[in-house]
Amino acid sequence: MSVAPVPATPEALLHQSLEQHRAAFRAEPFPTLAQRRDRVERLARALNDRRDDIAKAIAADFGHRSRHETLVADVAVSVLGLRHTAKHLKRWMRPERRATPLHFLPASSRVVPQPVGVVGVISPWNYPVQLAVVPLGQALAAGNRVMLKPSELTPATSELLAELLGQLYPADLVSTHLGGPDVGAAFSSLPFDHLFYTGSTTVGRYVMKAAADNLVPVTLELGGKSPAIIAPEADVAKAAERIAKGKLFNAGQTCVAPDYVLLPTAQREAFVGAFRSAVAKMYPTLQANPDYSGVVNPRHRARLAALLDDAKAKGATVVEINPGGEAFPADGPKRPPTLVLDATDAMTIMTDEIFGPWLPITTYDRYDDALDTVNRRPRPLAMYLFDHDDDRIERTLRRTHAGGVTVNDCMLHVAQDNLPFGGTGPSGIGAYHGKEGFDTFSHRKAVFHQPRLNSGFLLDAPYGRAIERLIDLLTRA
Repeated sequence: MSVAPVPATPEALLHQSLEQHRAAFRAEPFPTLAQRRDRVERLARALNDRRDDIAKAIAADFGHRSRHETLVADVAVSVLGLRHTAKHLKRWMRPERRATPLHFLPASSRVVPQPVGVVGVISPWNYPVQLAVVPLGQALAAGNRVMLKPSELTPATSELLAELLGQLYPADLVSTHLGGPDVGAAFSSLPFDHLFYTGSTTVGRYVMKAAADNLVPVTLELGGKSPAIIAPEADVAKAAERIAKGKLFNAGQTCVAPDYVLLPTAQREAFVGAFRSAVAKMYPTLQANPDYSGVVNPRHRARLAALLDDAKAKGATVVEINPGGEAFPADGPKRPPTLVLDATDAMTIMTDEIFGPWLPITTYDRYDDALDTVNRRPRPLAMYLFDHDDDRIERTLRRTHAGGVTVNDCMLHVAQDNLPFGGTGPSGIGAYHGKEGFDTFSHRKAVFHQPRLNSGFLLDAPYGRAIERLIDLLTRA
């Protein structure tokens, strides 16, 4: 009697894939510049070629996602970042000479960037292409092999990524692993050489715990409540316009979206009016407007509704901005921009990251009170400061902590390929983009080269007066 084979579990399949990647890495532990550059450039070309398919897949996953927001954030940002990596890769790979102390001469010292091995990348749903392929491309540039776990909340895009990457690379160089939370948990428990995770702080804690069992180094790109501070003499109308633009891009589903506003008490009504005008200018209508994106799924729409209900119950004034006076059915993907006035720390909307088009407004009477508000909260992924007083700007930067800062605009620091991107404290560990991304996925190996003729004999036993004189010479001021 024949026995049907038992299907392999997700854990077994993941371990099998990891071993394939490890074997391939052992056979090619240090890819050449030409190999690495080809792998990165190939990915950039494929994203350009498949831009229409990418836009359609993300729109299907979101119910509605602005095509142009996808082309900007998921295609253009990715392609430009990958091209920047390919352009500068030769310099980043070059060993770095370090000074050698006089008493060790004629020896030499250098730092050699070396691939770490097999990298795991767990990517989120809000920018499902960019936040998968940028770390993937930088890991390939550093000479590694990559296993990718994309989000199950954007299934059409994850399927497209699996297809696209499967056509570009052999399965022991890049592999894509689809599935839900069970696959994600098994994936984060693998003994990678480095694990890169982008997503919520809550899940990030579980990822870090799972990685710790295998002492796997992690990069965590998380989130938090990113403040927008409007200084006393700032142009409130201009600040409101730029905050609206940053907040409503992708309907607020951005880890660096402004999450609450701090402004002088006397300027609150002016801000509300200017924000309302900015929304009407950008989005005269919302429901049929192709430029205004939807919220990704019913669970997140229900979560957003609960945030508003809680704020109202605790005394907040809710201002819905609906230029066309349209209806928003509960089962539809879109939600109108909404300001939450008189927001307090007792409200969930002021403790949880929003990830939607709601924007709480808080006020201050003294500028230092605004800084104290930021500092008593967990350190955010981003901060936005609207001010033209150089001394106050510098004082603010010195007194507050955030993963990154844009002054007089929102989110644009993320698109600078020469700047690192990452959080601090609960908003993340480590950084990527540009050179920092290459370094994240490299081991910077210290190499000390002792030549044939050297001074090492001075440290040989048996010890005596000679070594004591040498120590005195080296250590006395």
